[in-house]
Amino acid sequence: MGAQRVAPTSGSSARARRRARRAGSGRRLFAFDRRLGFRLVAGADEAGRGCLAGPLVAAGVLFDYDALTTRELRALGALNDSKQHSAEAREELYPLVMRSAARVAVVSRCVRGIDARGLHKTNLAALRDALRTATAEVSGEVLCLVDGFSVAEFEHPQRAIVDGDATSAAIAAASIVAKVTRDRFMRHADAQHPGWRFAEHVGYSTPSHRDAILRQGVSPLHRMSFQSLAYQQLAL
Repeated sequence: MGAQRVAPTSGSSARARRRARRAGSGRRLFAFDRRLGFRLVAGADEAGRGCLAGPLVAAGVLFDYDALTTRELRALGALNDSKQHSAEAREELYPLVMRSAARVAVVSRCVRGIDARGLHKTNLAALRDALRTATAEVSGEVLCLVDGFSVAEFEHPQRAIVDGDATSAAIAAASIVAKVTRDRFMRHADAQHPGWRFAEHVGYSTPSHRDAILRQGVSPLHRMSFQSLAYQQLAL
């Protein structure tokens, strides 16, 4: 008697479809960038804008579409918005982006600078500086893409892309670099500032983070300009 074929369950089929979508996300994002008609495409994104604690980190990633190999494109087949990946998946994508990109730049803005200048101004300046560094002295016209915002006083053509980290390969790559860089910093900060559990929530407003603030106050990494109920419960 021949072996019987077992039909996959609906759960396994759904997981397979999700894996297939993730595996094809990079192809879709790179196709978007290619349709823009530029050989050099740079993207910028940030990590940490919505955090109670820690720096804001912006990254700029430049892809040269004449230089990208088929092997590199395949390696980045799962490239997507960093929020769509687990921490482990982001760590796997990070070196692939670093090897495939023509240029990568990372800038960080400290907590005191955010408090002094305001979050929005700090964010726009960080995105501009990341793009400016990634495209400095590059020969050839570069199109710069920013997730959601345009930046002022900038030398290259630029476009603000809504949901850019889920649309453009260059922006998605920048989101991976920024997120991994910032998370590594916050995990290191956990040892320097014990008790706030920074390695767990990396500065975002989670129940455990708010409980830690209530229990032991604020650390040097906390942004005091951030309007949060977590601070209103303290006599600051």
